Amino acid sequence: MSTFLESARRIAVDVAAPNAASVDAQSRFPSEAIDALKEAGLLGALVPDALDGPAVDFVTVFAICYLLGRYCASTAMIFAMHQIQVACLLLHHRDVEWQRDFLRRIAREQLLLASATTEGGIGGDLSRSSCAVLRDGNRFTIEKRGTVISYGENADAVLITARAGPASLPTDQVIAVALKPQCTLERTAGWDALGMRGTCSNSYLLRAAGHVDQVLKDPYSEISPHTMVPVAHLTWSSVWLGIATDAVAKARTFVSRQKHPVGEGIQPSANAMRLAAAVSQLQAMKANIVSAARLYEAAAKSQDGASLSFSIAMNNLKTSTATRAVEVINQAMLICGIAGYKNDTPFSLGRHLRDAHSAALMVNNDRIDANTASLLRVHKLDGDLFD
Repeated sequence: MSTFLESARRIAVDVAAPNAASVDAQSRFPSEAIDALKEAGLLGALVPDALDGPAVDFVTVFAICYLLGRYCASTAMIFAMHQIQVACLLLHHRDVEWQRDFLRRIAREQLLLASATTEGGIGGDLSRSSCAVLRDGNRFTIEKRGTVISYGENADAVLITARAGPASLPTDQVIAVALKPQCTLERTAGWDALGMRGTCSNSYLLRAAGHVDQVLKDPYSEISPHTMVPVAHLTWSSVWLGIATDAVAKARTFVSRQKHPVGEGIQPSANAMRLAAAVSQLQAMKANIVSAARLYEAAAKSQDGASLSFSIAMNNLKTSTATRAVEVINQAMLICGIAGYKNDTPFSLGRHLRDAHSAALMVNNDRIDANTASLLRVHKLDGDLFD
C-alpha cells in the first residue's frame, strides 16, 4: 500500500501540480499526469494477482484519489472514473475469458477506461437507456448519443450502457466493453466548462462493435447498486475532499502569515475562527468517507452491497460531501480575501471552487435525494449506535 501511495504522492506533487493551471486554462487532457500514473502501474491497481495485477485494495485507490485531488482535480477525477470501470469489470466478469484477459491487459498495458452512461433524450437518469445492443450471431453493435463521454478520445476502451436488446425495456440494461479500434466517436458538442476542464467531457455520437463476450452478463441493475454507485461515490468524494483540503491548506498558510496579538484573554481573529470551522468540516468529511469505505469493504465481503441501509449511506456520502466541499472552499475564500479571489496569487482558489461546483451535478444531488427519499419509505432506521 505505501509504495503505491508514495508513487501517487510523487506524481501529484511533481507532475500533476505543475501542469494543473495549464490543464485548466487550456481545457486539455492532463497527459503528463496520466502518463506518469501509467508508468507507475496505477491504472491497473485493482487487478488481482490471479490476473497478473498488483491487487491493491479499494481503500488505497480512494486514498490515491484524495492525493491527486489536492493537486489537480481533473487528473484525480479521470483516475477515479477509470477505477469505477475497472471495478465493474473486476467484480462482474463472471469468469468470461475475454473479460478476464481484458483485465490482464489493463494491468499489463495500463489501458485507460472511459464510460458512456448518459444519453441524449434520457438526461441524467442512468437507470434508463434508449440505445440498444444489436446482436448478430456472436457479434454486437451499438449506436449511442452520449451527452458526456469524459476523455473519450484519450481512452483505450469505453464501457457503454445500453438496453439488452431492441425489444428490451429502457431499464433492462447491460454494459458492453468496446476497445478503441472498435469505436468511432463523432463529436457533437465540446467541453468549455466552468470546472473539471481537463476531463474533456465532450458529447459524441458513439458507434461500437465487438464480440458478444464483451457484454457483461450481470445486468446493469445489479452492477449499479453493488459496484458502480458505491465505488463512484467513494472515489468522487475522495477527490472532492482533496480539493477542499488544499483550499484549507492555503487558508491556513494565509492566516499563519498574518500578525495577531497573543496572550491570555486575547480573542482569536475572525479568520482564525473561520479556519477552525473549515477544519472541523474537513474532519467530518474525512470521517464520513473513511466510515463509508469500511462499510463498502464489509458489504463486499458479505455480498450485502444492495441493502437499503447501504444504499442510503452511499447516497448520503455523495450529497453531503458534494455540498460540504463547496462550503469549505467558500470559507477558505473568505479567509484569503482578494488574494484567494485573484488568479495570480499563491492563495488563488478560483480553480478549487469551480472544480468543486461540479460535485453536486455528478449525478445531480436532487436526483439522489429523491432516490433516498423513496428508499426511506420502506427502510427502518437502525436501532443501535454501532450497527
